[in-house]
Amino acid sequence: MDAPHRTTGTLESKEFDIAEGESSSSSPPLSGGPSISHVEAAWRPHAEHDPSIDDGFAEEQCEEDYKHQSNLWWSRMRHHVRDPAAEFLGTFTMIVFGDGSVAQVVLSQNPNLPLSAQNKGEYQSISWGWGLGVMLGIYVAGCSGGHLNPAITFVNCVFRGFPWRKLPAYAFAQVAGCFCGAAVIYGNYKSAIDQYEGGTNIRTVPGYSDTATAGVFCTYPQPFLTTTGMFFSEFIASAMLVLVIFALKDDANLGAGNLVPLGLFFLVFGLGATLGWETGYAINLARDFGPRLFTYFVGYGHEVWSAGNYYFWIPMVAPFLGCTFGGFLYDTLIYTGHSPINTPWMGWKRIIRPGRKKIRKPSKRQSDTNNQVGMVSQKV
Repeated sequence: MDAPHRTTGTLESKEFDIAEGESSSSSPPLSGGPSISHVEAAWRPHAEHDPSIDDGFAEEQCEEDYKHQSNLWWSRMRHHVRDPAAEFLGTFTMIVFGDGSVAQVVLSQNPNLPLSAQNKGEYQSISWGWGLGVMLGIYVAGCSGGHLNPAITFVNCVFRGFPWRKLPAYAFAQVAGCFCGAAVIYGNYKSAIDQYEGGTNIRTVPGYSDTATAGVFCTYPQPFLTTTGMFFSEFIASAMLVLVIFALKDDANLGAGNLVPLGLFFLVFGLGATLGWETGYAINLARDFGPRLFTYFVGYGHEVWSAGNYYFWIPMVAPFLGCTFGGFLYDTLIYTGHSPINTPWMGWKRIIRPGRKKIRKPSKRQSDTNNQVGMVSQKV
C-alpha cells in the first residue's frame, strides 16, 4: 500500500502535517486543526479567509462536463456561450415571474370584469412574485454566478475579482433576457391589457392616463417625488441589496451557504415591502431598461422616456452607484477576504499607477544568504 500523500507548511509560525486519513502526533487533530482552505487563505496576501463569490464547484463541474462532451459541436459552442446564456435565461425567468405578478394584480382590478375575475392579488403579491422570480432566476443561472443585474456584475468586478472582460456580455444578456421576458408577459396578457386600456390600439403610460398599463413592465415613480427623492430611493435600495448579498456570501460571517437563493428571496421581498412603493424598486438596469425598451417598440410611445420628468435614467445610474457604495461599506467594516479594500491604500494604487509593481530590495540577511549559496556552488 502506498504511503499517504502529505502536505506540509506553516500557519502563523506553527508547523502542521496533514495526511490523507490521519494526522501526525506533532500536529493538532484534523477535527480541531486548520483546514486546507484556511491554510491556503493564510498564504494569500491581504486575506484572512477564502472568498466565495461565484460558485467554484459549479465552474469546475462545467469544465469537467465540457471535457467529456468536447467531441460534440454543440457542446463546443455551448462552452463559449454558457455563461451569457445562463444570465439570459435567469433574467428571463425573473421577469416572467416579476412582471407576471404585476400584470395579474393590476389588470384584475378592471371594474368591467366579472366579479369572479376581479382583484386577483394585492401589493404584497407583487413582492412575493419578484422574490420568487429572483430566487428561481438564480437557480437557472447558477453556473454563471446568477448575477441577473449589470450592477451586481459590476460590483463583483470591483470587489471580488470577477473578470472585467465578461461584463459587456453579461450586461447585454441580462438586458436581452428582461426584454424577452416582458415580451412573453405582454403576449400572454394582451387581451387583458386591451380590456383594461379600453381598446386594442390604446397604450398609455402612468401620469398620462388613469388606466395606464406601461407600469406593468417597468417602473414609474410616484408623482409627488422630486428627482432627488427618486434617485435616493433607488440608491438606498441598491446599497442594501449588495450589502446583504455580500453578507449572505461571506462564510467568515454567518453566511447562507447553499441557501443564498432563499436568502435573496427574502431580501427582494423585504425591499419591495419596505422601499418599493415610491419608485417600484427597479435596483437593476436590465430589469427596467429591457422592458421599457420593449414597451416603446409595441406602441406606448416616447412617454416611456419622458414620464416622471425623464425618470428612465435613474434606474440606469443609481443601481451602479448604490451597489458600489453597499459593497464598499460591507468590505470596509466587515469583510476580511480578497477585496481591494483589504490591500494597501484600499486598491487605489492600482488605479493611480496601473501595471506598476514595486520591486523590493533584498534584505541584508537575504543578501548574505545568497552570497553564501553562491560561494558554495562555486566550490562545488
